[in-house]
Amino acid sequence: MEISGRDSAPMVLVSAGEFLYGDNNQRMMLPAFYMDRYEVTVSRYASFLQVSGLQQPRYWNQTSQVSAGDRPVIGVDWYDADAYCRRYGKRLPTDQEWEKAARGTGGRKYPWGDEEPTNRHANFGKDLRGNYNIYSDKLVGVGSFDDGKSPYGIYDLAGSVSEWTSSSEGEYKVIRGGSWDYNAVFLRATIRSWLPPTTRGDTYGFRCVQDVPE
Repeated sequence: MEISGRDSAPMVLVSAGEFLYGDNNQRMMLPAFYMDRYEVTVSRYASFLQVSGLQQPRYWNQTSQVSAGDRPVIGVDWYDADAYCRRYGKRLPTDQEWEKAARGTGGRKYPWGDEEPTNRHANFGKDLRGNYNIYSDKLVGVGSFDDGKSPYGIYDLAGSVSEWTSSSEGEYKVIRGGSWDYNAVFLRATIRSWLPPTTRGDTYGFRCVQDVPE
């Protein structure tokens, strides 16, 4: 089932029920929720900036809504991502919601299954060295990898950009999903890390979720 969020982004239903969480495959239950099918893009974030008055993300001078509008926005910290989601009646996913959306109920190793990552599945393994424009040289349009979809039809949960969640580790915020500079081993759907919420890096973006009305 697909709906459109208030930002016009397509969202898909992640059904209620049990799933396997973490490297130890802990059984957990979650209620149903909707998740953005794609990471929040430059064009959607540009529209948000016009109505929010927030400062531009880091690296914004490297982008163009014409040539990079379909790329995932980067350079946003946790507070930027949280503000975007809330503006449109959404929120950031929890750590557990993100993993269920990526692995489904069967405990997949990667969003697409257990096959090792290739360039059919994700944008990853790109070099950090040298001078480059991140948007044109490292990122690709959201939804470019049909073979990398999760069981719910959600794109880019491995590779592309790592994504902010609402979950915390002490004073840090949990980040999920590999990014364009990750090696294949770090694309596993159970991989998690955490950062200060004020971090604005060139490998971090986000997507939103929305509760299912009762």
